[in-house]
Amino acid sequence: MGRTVKTEGVVLRSFRFGEADRVLHVYTRDRGRIGALAKGVRKTTSRFGARLEPLSHVELLLHQGSGELSTVTGASLVDAHRPAREDPYRLSVALVGAEAMLRLFVEEERNERAFEAITRFLSAVDAIEPGARGRAALDPLALGFQLKLLWLSGYDPHLEACVECGEVTGLVGYLPRAGGAVCAACSPPETVSLSPEGLRGIHALLRSPLADARGLGLGERAVRDALAVVVAAYEAHGGFRLRTLSA
Repeated sequence: MGRTVKTEGVVLRSFRFGEADRVLHVYTRDRGRIGALAKGVRKTTSRFGARLEPLSHVELLLHQGSGELSTVTGASLVDAHRPAREDPYRLSVALVGAEAMLRLFVEEERNERAFEAITRFLSAVDAIEPGARGRAALDPLALGFQLKLLWLSGYDPHLEACVECGEVTGLVGYLPRAGGAVCAACSPPETVSLSPEGLRGIHALLRSPLADARGLGLGERAVRDALAVVVAAYEAHGGFRLRTLSA
């Protein structure tokens, strides 16, 4: 028979299914990541198709049957995040964050901190100044969000001291297999080189609220070092790369 539940979530991705349906990947406040089928959503007569676009923050009514996918029976908007979806640069930044959520949080497991992080991230993306340009992968907001997600998923880089000898000064890089910083004496060939500016920048991004990330005044070397650490952490601990970081 199944049952109907109400949940709040952010649509991270959707793709076509059949002639008129879509499958949604949604990160919810009370259940973590779920899959849901939105029937007839691609028809012009759909009651809630426009409310289920990627990046939308929604309240959903879901019918849970015996299959893996729930069925969407109702949807209301909490925040469409229209500014993020309608500006090319903002959209690029937002999609980096959405893909990071998809790859790091794959289970149906409640994590309210992760849910709050994605909603704050999208609100901060909405607030990016009009006309912003650049490579989204190097945007401090995108980098700060990913570093916080790594922390929430247990993969955050430990950069306070050398993971091999405990030395707190003279740190020169990030050792992916150990998940932390190393000093020059303990640095093997696979170490990801980090500048002092990069180390300070990563610390600042981890400590600062997402809304403040773009105002930290990070230089090019700092953001490139932060990106290198994020990419290395994904590869070492998750075995994946984000496609959006190559754009």
